[in-house]
Amino acid sequence: ETGCWFYMSLITEGLASCSTFRTSSEAALSPRTKLISGNSVNPDTIFANNEMSLRDIEIYGFDYDYTLAFYSRHLHTLIFNIARDILITKHRYPEGLRKYEYIPDFAVRGLHYDVQKALLMKIDAFHYIQLGTVYRGLHPVPDEEVIAMYEGCHIPLEIMSDFYGKSSHGLSMKQFMDIFSLPEMTLLSCVNDFFMKHNIDYEPVHLYKDVKEAIRDVHVKGIMYRAVEADIEKYICYGEQSHAVLKKLSALGKKMFLITNSPFDFVNRGMSYIVGEDWRDLFDVVIVQADKPGFFNDRRKPFRRVTDKGALLWDRIHRLDKGQIYKQGNLYEFLRLTGWRGSKVLYFGDHIYSDLADLTLKHGWRTGAIIPELRKEIKIMNTEEYVQMMTWLQALSGLIEQMQVHRDPASEAVVDEWIKEREAMRPQTKNFFNAQFGSLFRTYHNPTYFSRRLSRFADIYMASISCLLNYDLQHTFFPRRTPLQHESPFWPEHSSAAVSSAAPQDQSRV
Repeated sequence: ETGCWFYMSLITEGLASCSTFRTSSEAALSPRTKLISGNSVNPDTIFANNEMSLRDIEIYGFDYDYTLAFYSRHLHTLIFNIARDILITKHRYPEGLRKYEYIPDFAVRGLHYDVQKALLMKIDAFHYIQLGTVYRGLHPVPDEEVIAMYEGCHIPLEIMSDFYGKSSHGLSMKQFMDIFSLPEMTLLSCVNDFFMKHNIDYEPVHLYKDVKEAIRDVHVKGIMYRAVEADIEKYICYGEQSHAVLKKLSALGKKMFLITNSPFDFVNRGMSYIVGEDWRDLFDVVIVQADKPGFFNDRRKPFRRVTDKGALLWDRIHRLDKGQIYKQGNLYEFLRLTGWRGSKVLYFGDHIYSDLADLTLKHGWRTGAIIPELRKEIKIMNTEEYVQMMTWLQALSGLIEQMQVHRDPASEAVVDEWIKEREAMRPQTKNFFNAQFGSLFRTYHNPTYFSRRLSRFADIYMASISCLLNYDLQHTFFPRRTPLQHESPFWPEHSSAAVSSAAPQDQSRV
């Protein structure tokens, strides 16, 4: 009887808070907008994992692809189609694969692929598989089958991908961290789907290696580069925002450099479109075909100067001059020639491993991650439907946690109903973001493996480089102090609105 009274008071309180929330939000919003304006997160905010002040930054470094240059979805379709055709013509895969087209919303970044089992899945920060997100080909694998194959949901450390997310040295998991990997994941899934539909016996390891080689050929052989250069307006977008950021930093006397794996002709064509023919005047150092992440670790490769025509010169490099183009090299030589060391340097890139990991762990540079998917996910999280569902889901979890100590039949029956409701709601929260794999940043509750790496290797992160335009260069970014599990939340917690209700205005533009 005591338990029943207790749970009744809890649920009444929970429903009252949800009702208050719903009433206040509906009063403030028109049905057309469906946004929770008072508690919404600004998609143009820069978010901090580690306290960092722009006051201390003297040198700004940039990757090129998906950092300064943002691409339309046409590029992923292009990569998929070319790689699919390479599989057919070079590796003698069945002609029937030509019927498969790129599926833009199938995969998300950060997924793991079990090379031996040909399974694509999402794994959380604690190495647990998120059930419901394991796919063989284009179809989900039943939870019971997943649990049987892995003897549970945990992936042991010894079979996880290596430090850079690669499947090597006997490791059977590959993590796809690059935005360019979305076509690769989709192609792997499509080929797997074709083989299963036609009952074709195949070796998953060979399939993985062939698809990997086909995707590599699209880049290495210059097929993608030539296609983009031939129709730059079709493939590149957001150019004016990147230009504005570079102009702002240059006007304030900041040093800037570019380190990219892309070749000079491709970068030159893109930057000329984004910034103008004089784009090199903005940068103190430009390095192309750097071969990251090897660039950050291999001391053996010297810099080589490249002419405007793409010819390689043989002279020894004693300094890195403004206006010149350099190829390959290594970070240790870069540090020696420039003296740009430590926390006065801030480098931006989209690849958590290849761009940022070594810089923050070994060299002490500050790092900024560019996460284009962030803008879409924040807009979804700001919707009324999502906020109300998450509010009630959290309320249910709290009610279950407190009611579980009561063992009388009435209480247990209510808790069982709450558990069923909670389990039914959790897949719905996944579907808000991606029907197959959900959010880039969360499993049902835990952070994803991607989120764990992002929080470790990036001091700050944002949807695009243009977010810098909303801040002056004296701004300090503070991470939200949220209580650890054993701490009492006695300090005022920062709501999302308090953190990011409006990104600070750039005082230089006021």
